Formats: sequence, structure tokens, C-alpha cells
Amino acid sequence: MVVRDGELPYLRRCVELAAEALESGDEPFGSVLVAGDGTVLAEDHNRVASGDRTRHPEFEPARWSAARMTPAERAAATVYTSGEHCPMCAAAHAWVGLGRIVYVASSEQLASWLTEPGVPAPPVRTLPVAEIAPGVAVAGPVPRLAEEVKELHLRFHRGRG
Repeated sequence: MVVRDGELPYLRRCVELAAEALESGDEPFGSVLVAGDGTVLAEDHNRVASGDRTRHPEFEPARWSAARMTPAERAAATVYTSGEHCPMCAAAHAWVGLGRIVYVASSEQLASWLTEPGVPAPPVRTLPVAEIAPGVAVAGPVPRLAEEVKELHLRFHRGRG
């Protein structure tokens, strides 16, 4: 699937949220949940520094939408995110029946970037959304924004070393 120019403001907001996460001492990820009519419903950034490693901003839209949206509204919604969903978040997205995922940087890109500063592999295998939730429409990456996301991740991991 193709990322449309009209979707870039949502993706830019995801990058801003990722930068906010970094400024608060967290890993730089940000996500925005958008209704089928283009209304921003919810947004968040990573909150795993709290110690709860499930506080991904890609997981929060699944929780939020399950409590507040009908199945039809969820199916028409899109989750925009700075990074492709991890397996946990992709599964949550599919289980609640959310629509498209549009991401700036792929999980493959992120994994390759993190080899530069020698970051250990995560405890869960990195897989593309399509392998976890094959029925979910996915678009990305977005090269014109991916470099910004890469720099945020490198800043986070260099600051930890």
C-alpha cells in the first residue's frame, strides 16, 4: 500500500511524539489513532521507562478503541506510527479489528539501525506486521521521515551507553 501525501501530517505528529518520548527519557516511538473521517481520536508516545514494557504507543490505540469504538469504526480507523508495530502490538491491533497501519520506519530498518551502536536484540523476535496479522493493511516506510526517526533512536541508545 502507498502512503498518501494527506497522511504525512499524521506521520509527522508521530515523529514529534517520538521526540517527546525521547525528551522524557523513553524510547522514541509515537502513534496517532485517526478515525475514518480524518479526526484524530488519540495519540501517545512510548512509556516503557516506567518498567511496564507493554506500554507501547501502538498498543494503546487497541485498548482505547476497544473501549470506545464500534467494530465498524475500528475497521475504518488508521493507526499512524513512527515505527512498525512489534508482534505484541500487531496482534492487539488485529484482535480488536483496527484498520490500516501506516508507519514511518519498518522493524527491519530499526533492527539494522540498532546494530550500529551495538544494542542487544530484543527479547521478542522482530517480525513485519504482515507475518503476525496478515489481514491488516500496512503502508510504509516513509523515507523522507525515516532519517529523523533513525536519529532519535541513535540519540536514545548513545545516551544510554
